[in-house]
Amino acid sequence: MAADRDGEVRWDGLRSRDASARDSALENIRQVVLKKSEAMVLVKEKPSPPAAEGLLPSVYGVSSGLNQMLARLLMLSKRCPFKDVQEKSEAILRSVQELGVRIPRPLGQGPSRFIPEMEILQASTEDTQMHTLFAESFTTLGRLDNITLVMVFHPQYLESFLKTQHYLLQMDGPLPLHYRHYLGIMAAARHQCSYLVNLHVSDFLHVGGDPKWLNGLENAPQKLQNLGELNKMLAHRPWLITKEHIEQLLKTEEHSWSLAELIHAVVLLTHYHSLASFTFGCGINPEIHCDGGHTFRPPSVSDYCICDITNGNHSVCETQGPVRNIMTVEPSSEVEALMEKMKQLQECRDEAKASKEEKATRFEKEKRESMLVCCSEDEEMAPTRDVSRHFEDTSYGYKDFSRHGTHVPTLHAQDYSWEDHGYSLVNRLYPDVGQLIDEKFHIAYNLTYNTMAMHKDVDTSMLRRAIWNYIHCMFGIRYDDYDYGEINQLLDRSFKVYIKTVVCMPEKTTKRMYDSFWRQFKHSEKVHVNLLLIEARMQAELLYALRAITRYMT
Repeated sequence: MAADRDGEVRWDGLRSRDASARDSALENIRQVVLKKSEAMVLVKEKPSPPAAEGLLPSVYGVSSGLNQMLARLLMLSKRCPFKDVQEKSEAILRSVQELGVRIPRPLGQGPSRFIPEMEILQASTEDTQMHTLFAESFTTLGRLDNITLVMVFHPQYLESFLKTQHYLLQMDGPLPLHYRHYLGIMAAARHQCSYLVNLHVSDFLHVGGDPKWLNGLENAPQKLQNLGELNKMLAHRPWLITKEHIEQLLKTEEHSWSLAELIHAVVLLTHYHSLASFTFGCGINPEIHCDGGHTFRPPSVSDYCICDITNGNHSVCETQGPVRNIMTVEPSSEVEALMEKMKQLQECRDEAKASKEEKATRFEKEKRESMLVCCSEDEEMAPTRDVSRHFEDTSYGYKDFSRHGTHVPTLHAQDYSWEDHGYSLVNRLYPDVGQLIDEKFHIAYNLTYNTMAMHKDVDTSMLRRAIWNYIHCMFGIRYDDYDYGEINQLLDRSFKVYIKTVVCMPEKTTKRMYDSFWRQFKHSEKVHVNLLLIEARMQAELLYALRAITRYMT
């Protein structure tokens, strides 16, 4: 078991399902942390230049690594699914504070800026399956991250998501482990998603990645640099990918990719582009132990007490604000109006079907109109550290289809679809992954609790299909049997703005956008919408990349 970057501390032992192994690891951590803390106290007692306010002094290097250890213990005390680890982490922090060393406290308001922490906690305790999933996630990653906690509203999807991600990152596959995390960094950086970048920087170093690569893509091997162009197009304009792009990657002599490696890379890139959409779409907060997730500054003049961590009062001053009661924002007519439209559309479907020509016209109209939907940037977005060094050409972003006189032909789903073409290609070159991704697509698309806001026994399939097909329409993918006139009936402008922003320019998503669509719906339903958005986006990106690979192979 390799030691972590924190020197002699072996955090990996905490992942064990065996309580005695965890106990032994915790004792090791306790001894190291207390030893460093005692050394810190000795240093503080000696005359030295004053430290920056709110920070632990690092003079003479005595406190090297202590801040990170304390932040990690804080995360474990709040997020670890094993109660023994939670309690002992709190006890270590208490001992450190009793020595006179300042300990960190969490910032933020739980896993999401958009969803009240209590709703997430309630969802995670209501389902007995959750503890098993949380333990599984923690033993795999050594953390229970905020994305997992927000997905808790939908256990069936979460299980499939975690299984797929585990396979992509840690099971046998064409690419070495450090490449996988570096690709996660490259993909997340396209959307300036510092949340995912930070997590994968840590994972990349943990599996032995070269720190020099983190100074920029130009410091990584040429083979990874060559993937920069594909990463860029996949994230922003996947319809431009051709078999020539694939050929360049597969035939660059000593820096060439094998087909299996390329499939693994494409799946990872599309997975993390989509996960960046979820991160911004659900307002995911920084992890407690990462930058922006904690502070060493006291909340007030009075001494900060460890009991604030354990009793949940750690951020009272930051969480008190206007409480949004989504049920009273507007009269309940919004939901009823949507349900009435669904009913009318169903009746129209039964009475008369639109002709082929009408359907084609409506698709083109919807595609044109989707270009006019743009996000507003009048609200400050979540602060994010500069991650542009991880990729080139920062000016290259999402562009609508027919802008500037360029036209990209529509991709007809019957000519190249996931079910008939993409699935088998992925499974052939990267066994089992096609099956895992397919299961995840199906769960997201078919997931329903037959509810809409306060109404029960509602068939939501028409609404789910409209959301999925609208996203694919923005990417130029057309289903010939679908009447695109339904989209305008079911998705209002504020919802379209949210969808387009989260899918195409997630870094521009704001809380106002999240709050302004489906104002009476539950947060769990808005998270469900995000699952549809990220899976539809991932499938669209995959279709264009896999079609280019198929054309190269034939």
